Amino acid sequence: MTAVQTRAPSTAPRAARGRAALGVGVASAVLVVLAAVPLFLAPFATTTLTRILVFALFAASLDLLVGVTGLPSLGHAAYFGSGAYAAGWVSINVTAQAPVPLLAGAGVGALVAALTGWITVRSAGVFFLMLTLAIGETVQQLANTWDSVTGGANGLTGIPAVRVAGEPLTNAGFVHWYVLAVFVVGFAALWLVARSPFGDALRGIRDNEPRMRAIGYPTALYKYGVFVLAGGVAGLAGSLLAAQARFVALPDLGFLTASFALLAVIIGGAGSLWGACLGAALVIIVRDALGPSLDGHGTLVLGAVFVLAVYLLPRGAAGIRLRRRS
Repeated sequence: MTAVQTRAPSTAPRAARGRAALGVGVASAVLVVLAAVPLFLAPFATTTLTRILVFALFAASLDLLVGVTGLPSLGHAAYFGSGAYAAGWVSINVTAQAPVPLLAGAGVGALVAALTGWITVRSAGVFFLMLTLAIGETVQQLANTWDSVTGGANGLTGIPAVRVAGEPLTNAGFVHWYVLAVFVVGFAALWLVARSPFGDALRGIRDNEPRMRAIGYPTALYKYGVFVLAGGVAGLAGSLLAAQARFVALPDLGFLTASFALLAVIIGGAGSLWGACLGAALVIIVRDALGPSLDGHGTLVLGAVFVLAVYLLPRGAAGIRLRRRS
């Protein structure tokens, strides 16, 4: 007689399903809390949280380049600001009825990324970084000289409140719910792309581009595609900025805004979209909420947080969970 050996079924699929269910539960709870915020917080706190959502979507779009594809950019604010200017101009001169300003912002952001990305993605490393920085400065100078459209150094003022079903959203709570709804759609799109076969190919390019090219992947085309996609989502976030602040200025597409977004990605953990959102929340809270009480030294505090994050959390805030499991 031969003994029949049985092997216990692997617990890996069950554990994966458990983690997925936990993730869905946490995400649902966070959405419920964010949706309920206007019912309990003052208008200023609600507006601050709304600004966090805007910047979080912008930072998540940058993380698709930095963390997923390995393309660190210092000019991503060019697409964010372009989308904001486009949405504001359309709201003033055409219509403020949603989703027209949203589509205008996302379309212009993607268009500017398409025009500048074809050459940019063919470089790598410090050359890519410097090219994106130059693009950002060029777009900012163009906006500064195009007074008739952007308002120049005075910024784009007089943006009307966004309209939903014909009604203007002037209440801070209604604006928050509008921004939250668009944020969920934009973040879901980024999440699906990051976890698709296309996203797997992008990670392969990040880890070993020559090998991906050797096995037949058109890496330049893949990088160009994700560059345009990230620019479009950044433009979408810019249109939310125009709806929330109803004012767009030159710094919104300049180096400082781009560096804050990159700082949020690094603090949160490059490659983790939700980590980039956490980093964005920290940046906005320190810069906008705590900055006035720090006598204008909010940027200095952010610099100290960045140094601590690099040395103590090399994987960012998102890496804390990973290190505990290892």
